[in-house]
Amino acid sequence: MNAPASTLPAVPPAAPPPSSGVPPATSAPASAVESWAVTIILLAMTALPVLQALARKIAHSDLAGAAVYVQHGTLWIGFLGALLATARGKHLGLSTVDMLPAGRWRTGARLFGAMVTTAVVALLAYASFKLVQADRVRQDVLSGGIPEWWSELIMPFGLGVMAIRSASLAPAGWKGKAACAAAVAAAFALGLTANLDFMQNSPGVLLWPVSLLIAAAFLLGAPVFVAMAGIAMLMFFGEGTPIAAVPTETFRLVASPTLPAIPLLTLAGYVLSEGGAAKRLVEAYRDAFGWMPGGLAIMAVFVCAIFTTFTGASGVTILALGGLVLPALLKEGYPEGFSLGLVTASGSLGLLFPPSLPVILYGVVAGVAIEQLFVAGLVPGLLMIALVAAYGIAVGVRAKVPRHPFDGKAALRSLWAAKWDLGLPLLVIVAVVSGFATVVEASGIAAAYALLVETVVFRELRPIRDVPRVMAEAATLVGAVLILLGVALGLTSYFVDAQIPEALLAWVTAHIHSPELFLLALNGLLLVLGSVLEIYSAIVVLAPLLVPMGKAFHIDPVHLGVVFLANLELGFLFPPMGLNLFLSAQRFEKPLPVLYRRALPFLAIMAAGVLIITYVPAVTTGVVHLLVPSPHAR
Repeated sequence: MNAPASTLPAVPPAAPPPSSGVPPATSAPASAVESWAVTIILLAMTALPVLQALARKIAHSDLAGAAVYVQHGTLWIGFLGALLATARGKHLGLSTVDMLPAGRWRTGARLFGAMVTTAVVALLAYASFKLVQADRVRQDVLSGGIPEWWSELIMPFGLGVMAIRSASLAPAGWKGKAACAAAVAAAFALGLTANLDFMQNSPGVLLWPVSLLIAAAFLLGAPVFVAMAGIAMLMFFGEGTPIAAVPTETFRLVASPTLPAIPLLTLAGYVLSEGGAAKRLVEAYRDAFGWMPGGLAIMAVFVCAIFTTFTGASGVTILALGGLVLPALLKEGYPEGFSLGLVTASGSLGLLFPPSLPVILYGVVAGVAIEQLFVAGLVPGLLMIALVAAYGIAVGVRAKVPRHPFDGKAALRSLWAAKWDLGLPLLVIVAVVSGFATVVEASGIAAAYALLVETVVFRELRPIRDVPRVMAEAATLVGAVLILLGVALGLTSYFVDAQIPEALLAWVTAHIHSPELFLLALNGLLLVLGSVLEIYSAIVVLAPLLVPMGKAFHIDPVHLGVVFLANLELGFLFPPMGLNLFLSAQRFEKPLPVLYRRALPFLAIMAAGVLIITYVPAVTTGVVHLLVPSPHAR
């Protein structure tokens, strides 16, 4: 039967996945200026692709400059969102600082991380300023005659404010702030040594010690983007190349035609998740599957997968749905250990379905057509869900969980109530595959759809009070991801100059002689690294290195992308550092060893699914060949 709304506990607001980073001693609230700025930009970015798609279909013409302005809007959202992430301590990084004893040791580690962060970000701001100076001379203009360097100003401005904010949030009061200022001074003093003879003849004299300091700060929780930016600038510095090379690569993001899909689909997911989609989906799937053996377990798997698809983050799913799904499973008589493992594992399902953010990010980083990745991920994603759901059915039968009589009217009523939520992934797929819209235009349509549904249809979000808050939350995640992607491009640029990918490829091809063995090694590597790296960090760090290897072994780039992402799904459950294990331990107040044991069967089941996806390419490429002929990397 369809339970009344009062029987379901309230869903806590969705938030970005817990970052680590050096958590500030205190968190600075987002200013109204920042919240309204990202709101205005995101609304404009939503409207322009929709109008572009309609103009092309109805008037057979394009809106002049629309695509370019949406791309520059992504740059602004990235840096404004990074500002918000700094204020809230939401930059992506390790959470090792919380493992230190409370008191002097933990405070010292946070202060050290804040010093390194402030110094690196201040240098990055200076490098961005030099980039703007150089581009101002070139006098490039956007459509409408607006100088391009005006848009670039957000980079030095945003990074400068981030450096100030990092110092202001440092622990230990005025002493901490003074220490951060001293770190900035030391960083600029290091820059002045570039022209000294001893630095030109022996750059390692300072580069290695500073690199070790940055690495130590990263291991103690400094944001990943700080470590990558710091190392990249040091490497360029040691080669005598201006450190402006790092923000130059960051600005290259603007040239990516598909990048705006990241903020737009993130916005769509956050709007739906904040608007009560989780509650409606739980009711719909419970009424649809409750009559089956293990029906409630099937409901848990599907609703967690769909919710992860919306938000692109398993952390949000576990934290937001845990209070709904786990009590329902226990009430029906499912074993507690199984229920814990199911919720923990299901949090990572759904990452292969549109409009998942990791799929888009991989497509941007690896240069693979995003629409093909979405189509290719459909069958593998359903396979992973089916395997976990089948185990849920087996446990339900073994535990003699009661089955409820099927009520067709109740099922239709709850499915009808959730039709708007279930329609979002379908909308994106149909818009792209049918050729009605590009990926970015479909993303704009999805964002507009979500806003319309939650503010007009359900009226769960109030336009003035709630929408800016939700947009600020979405921008926080987008900022944390895009600034990481930007500095990763800078580090990758150094790797290319130093011919590191070629050397790595030569080593791999010399020791591995078959595609099958390469894929097996890739599975093992990604399983381990996926458990210790946050998924966005793993994508931007590993994808540029692994894609050339896949090409050398003649592996379809779309197939490689799905294998890559499926392995990262599995990494969330791999002990001892899998992110979902930590999140479930925190959410359900259970010791980590308990979660290790409960997640083990699901890890084995999903590993079987990953092996099928890896070694049966038709599971991914077959659907692509059917719906999108001739897949190829862009």
